Amino acid sequence: MGDKRDYLRRIASVNDVIQAAARGRSPFQAVPRDLLVDAVRSVVDGVREAIIAAKDETSLNEIRTGPEDLVPLVEEAVKQRMQVGLRKVINATGVVIHTNLGRSVLAAEALEEIESVARSYSNLEYNLETGVRGSRMTHLQSLLQELTGAAAALVVNNNAAAVLLALTAHAQCREVIISRSQLIEIGGSFRIPEVLEQSGARLAEVGTTNKTYLDDYRKAIRSETAVIMRAHPSNYRIVGFTSEPELPDLAQLAHEFDLIFLDDLGSGVLVDLARYGLPTEPTVLDSLRAGADLVCFSGDKLLGGPQAGIILGQEALVEKMAKHPLARAVRADKLTVAGLEATLRIYHDPEEAVRKIPTLAMLTADLESLKCKAQKLAGLCRKASDSYEVQVSQDLSRAGGGALPMSDLPTLVVSLTSSLHTPNQLEEGLRKYARPIIARISEDRVLLDVRTIFDPEFPAIADALADLASLKAE
Repeated sequence: MGDKRDYLRRIASVNDVIQAAARGRSPFQAVPRDLLVDAVRSVVDGVREAIIAAKDETSLNEIRTGPEDLVPLVEEAVKQRMQVGLRKVINATGVVIHTNLGRSVLAAEALEEIESVARSYSNLEYNLETGVRGSRMTHLQSLLQELTGAAAALVVNNNAAAVLLALTAHAQCREVIISRSQLIEIGGSFRIPEVLEQSGARLAEVGTTNKTYLDDYRKAIRSETAVIMRAHPSNYRIVGFTSEPELPDLAQLAHEFDLIFLDDLGSGVLVDLARYGLPTEPTVLDSLRAGADLVCFSGDKLLGGPQAGIILGQEALVEKMAKHPLARAVRADKLTVAGLEATLRIYHDPEEAVRKIPTLAMLTADLESLKCKAQKLAGLCRKASDSYEVQVSQDLSRAGGGALPMSDLPTLVVSLTSSLHTPNQLEEGLRKYARPIIARISEDRVLLDVRTIFDPEFPAIADALADLASLKAE
């Protein structure tokens, strides 16, 4: 093999590559020079590393080093640097509240309000009646009180923050009693005991993994006890030989000893999902009626709004949390307030909420409507290329997002195989397409679950399949 130093000397200089890129190359005209220089340097460094790593003469001869040879590599490097990181994707997984894909899709009304507030100044913390400073919670408090009957309300940036704030304000340096079966882990490896520890409260766990009795709580109450906490198992279930106290009994016990009963609902819901054939999920109203002093839940799960942590409960308890220094650190921003307000207004008519809020509409979609969607998408997929074998079949969707963990939702999927790609190659091609399409593989077929695909996205899927087939053919 020849001396690698000869090959290294042949690598075009950064300046030569920049000049080659600038000659008649319109894609580079709008590129900031610093970004272009950085891209060229990275390409030149990559070529240098490839030469050093080459094992034989053949490998060395395949490495292109001239200015014009490197321009296409620079184009790709520039494209990657200028590409927006957070991008729209098509969720074809069938997981409705997909945490990795941004959880709930917002209703049109929420999007309109967010855009309106984002494009101009707003009265976020300004009282239009008096002309003095106001509170951002004003826009949400009355709505939440009307919808739930709660005495007071507070909104922060997510439910973990809501629980942290509640425990910090009401149980710092004191004890919180919770069942061992509820020491749960939520998304991103955050665990209830760790949130509790961060608040400065001390954990007093009672019962066993599968059975906890009211008397277990009673025996654990001491002078240091401040809170009895229930964490609803929204992302798991313990079944079989189990027992746990009812909420009214826990509330009564807490009040008997002048303690606070805190109910962490996780993925709070405002409508009775059982009416639509889904498993019974305790609603926010159920918790308040059972006697919970504070109820915490998410705004972006079953509620179907933007990410938020919603706290409802007794006025004095909520007021103490609102005045705590931590409240400012975890407060909701103006876009969250706008989107959540618009979402909550839809709930004045629960039937309308099920139709207009995408999360609820997808969860309650019936098989007949899903079948029509699947047949329409399958037809477009068949037209994309004759290299695909396309079938419509039944499968199962999931609620996702730590909600309805035991619920499999019957659905329809468009399943694909390709004569040009393996299933893994097809899945990867869709995932890396200009408009990424996130699918799943089952039994060597790529599945597109129409429950989580919107009709206007169908042509984009067909275009992606057509392009992938044509590229392979070339």
